[in-house]
Amino acid sequence: MTRAGLAALLSHWRRNPLQLFTLIAGLSLATALWSGVQAVNAEARASYDAAAATLGEGQFAQVLSADGGAVAMADYVALRRAGWLVSPVFEGRLEGVRVVGLDPLTAPGGLGPVELSAGAEVGSFLGGAGQVFGTEEALAALGAVAPEKVVAPDVAPMTVLTDISVARDLLGTDAPARLLVAPDQPLGRPPLETVAPGLTLRAAQDGSDVSRLTDSFHLNLTAFGLLSFAVGLFIVHGAIGLAFEQRRLMVRTLRALGMPLSRLVWLMAAELAALALVAGGIGVALGYLIAAALLPDVAATLRGLYGASVGGALEFRPVWWLSGQAIALLGTGAASAAALYRIARMPLLAAARPRAWAMGAGGGRRLQALAGAALLALAAALLLAEGLVAAFALLAALLIGAALLLPALLDLVLRAGAQRAGGPVAGWFWADTRQQLPGLSLALMALLLAMAANVGVSTMVSSFRLTFTGFIEQRLSADLYVSATDADEGARLLAFLEPRAEAVLPVVWVDTEVAGLLAEVYGVRRDPSYPENWRLLVARGAPWAAVFAGEGTIVNEQLYRRAGLELGAPVEVGGGARLPLVGVVGDYGNPVGQVIVGEALFARLHPEATAQRFAVRGDPAALRAALIEEFGLPPAQIENQAALKAFSLQIFERTFTVTGALNVLTLAVAGFAILMSLLTLAGLRLPQLAPVWALGLRRAALGRLELVRAVLLAALTALAALPLGLALAWVLLAKVNVAAFGWRLPMYLFPADYARLGLFALVAAVLAALWPARRLARTPPAELLKVFANER
Repeated sequence: MTRAGLAALLSHWRRNPLQLFTLIAGLSLATALWSGVQAVNAEARASYDAAAATLGEGQFAQVLSADGGAVAMADYVALRRAGWLVSPVFEGRLEGVRVVGLDPLTAPGGLGPVELSAGAEVGSFLGGAGQVFGTEEALAALGAVAPEKVVAPDVAPMTVLTDISVARDLLGTDAPARLLVAPDQPLGRPPLETVAPGLTLRAAQDGSDVSRLTDSFHLNLTAFGLLSFAVGLFIVHGAIGLAFEQRRLMVRTLRALGMPLSRLVWLMAAELAALALVAGGIGVALGYLIAAALLPDVAATLRGLYGASVGGALEFRPVWWLSGQAIALLGTGAASAAALYRIARMPLLAAARPRAWAMGAGGGRRLQALAGAALLALAAALLLAEGLVAAFALLAALLIGAALLLPALLDLVLRAGAQRAGGPVAGWFWADTRQQLPGLSLALMALLLAMAANVGVSTMVSSFRLTFTGFIEQRLSADLYVSATDADEGARLLAFLEPRAEAVLPVVWVDTEVAGLLAEVYGVRRDPSYPENWRLLVARGAPWAAVFAGEGTIVNEQLYRRAGLELGAPVEVGGGARLPLVGVVGDYGNPVGQVIVGEALFARLHPEATAQRFAVRGDPAALRAALIEEFGLPPAQIENQAALKAFSLQIFERTFTVTGALNVLTLAVAGFAILMSLLTLAGLRLPQLAPVWALGLRRAALGRLELVRAVLLAALTALAALPLGLALAWVLLAKVNVAAFGWRLPMYLFPADYARLGLFALVAAVLAALWPARRLARTPPAELLKVFANER
């Protein structure tokens, strides 16, 4: 009985291959977008874990200089003599590669090259010219400056590990950047402040700083992938609902023949689970291709915004494969739960109604509208909440609530159109469109979500572009930016430039902690370019005059929001000094807090910090020639304003390539949903169209009306998507961006972009409706006449 029942159920797909294709294709596309995003996130997190494992980031406590500078070797020796089990770490950048020097004899076990791979020995690591461990990409970037190179795939991307002596020679430094603290320390050792009062202890943490910093970025990607999956799931829901409705007669027959209802329901569930696994496998394979295409841009984004190195090659990882299969099964279960419930509750002798799938949805329309209104009310309440989770909950309630309300809204519009219709054909058109609305509502909801996401994300990106471009114009106000290789060259460069340029502004800073957060303290020279070009979000009194006089400080918006600072409140600026906060500056695209003080005060607080980069105003051509010919500075150390702006904007554009690609894919899935809905409805519509044809309306005219209907519904959906998309953009800019990144962006409107998107939606609807309309226009008269022959 079980085998016969399963064969009967599967025979439905053989008779309806289009439905089978719709189900598998919809679920595959949805799973592909989700698994592609998860593959990208898994690759990035694997890179963070590799960095934490090889560099000790987060897993070990660290001793750092209180002023953000290097740790003096005398302090390291004092700590070792006092019984502290610490290990020096030399760190810096060379040829774009992060060079990390470790001492395998004192470093905590399991860190970096302490547990050397097969073929490597501690003696080789320490002896001779030394060895450098890293990926092939990192070792190739170092070139000939590195000693013996050893390929180590497990090392973090664009990072090399070596002995402290080799790192010291490569980086040209005699002081470690930090000290790693072994987990097990001897009892009775003196406190850190007694041995080395200029150092501070940072406790071990659960994850690396980089992974926590980029969590918001990956959460945004995950949310977008989940939205894309939801759009594709509408296709699956429609296909499953139609298949179950068409098999009502088969279910009635099987039950009449003696098959238990519970067994029949389990067979249907197993059938769907098998289809979900097949579709999930296809989706994961497609997701791999999507992720491989997007990963280079994601790596560029993370490197540009966060300084996080992510490998550019995608590896197959079980975590995102299992995630793709699980989401396919869960999605299929969610889409089929209602249909299975109806089958389980269906009376034995229930009649198979050909239009039940389309018309049955009307019964629950009021409940659906009430649920949508409740979700929108919840979204309004969440406007008062703070935090990233609350912001994403607001987004979810807003989008789902609006999608649930869409059919009721469209029904109201169509009813108004029917009341104003003139003539029998127009009246029939409006009434028939209302009748088709339940069958098309899922596809239109998918289109609404896709268009709203496009409007919202494009508004956010374009607003960010305008703001970021203006920000770059303000910040990069100097004509040239010149870099030195060390402190001595920096001093000579400053002396060379000052008599030849209109102004020379040293760019000097130290890394430190402010209010428990990582921050950079900058010292700025008194110059009118700062008050003229730097836009302050909030200020008190004459902020720049106070900064230049050493009587106040300005912080960026990120630090201001995250630390909960207030104007006038004292802010630590290093060396134990505290200055009142006199202004907050917008600093877009930077996740790190910044504190700005006057140059004289900075020099007193951080005498070890020297300027090696300078912003120069003057004749750029003459200055460049003098620097190259007279000073002998390599051209690579001279950058003009235009080149820096172009580079910054290039990073910006690559940053949002991923969201742009997901926008296009989501809209394509929505278009596919409309196509599949129209195709599946085409066969069911013959009983409604045959009488109209018999009354004199030609088949070609019916085909044109089908096309007009699809365009009309798409246009109404696009109009509904515009305010929803703008609300989405506002939430992204005012809520998500603030909670995730620490800055709030102004919102701009772009009517031309919205009109272009609406045109794309109409084109997608036309293309989706063209095939069903053409099929209808070419339906043989004999097929239409069969409708009357089969009437009961």
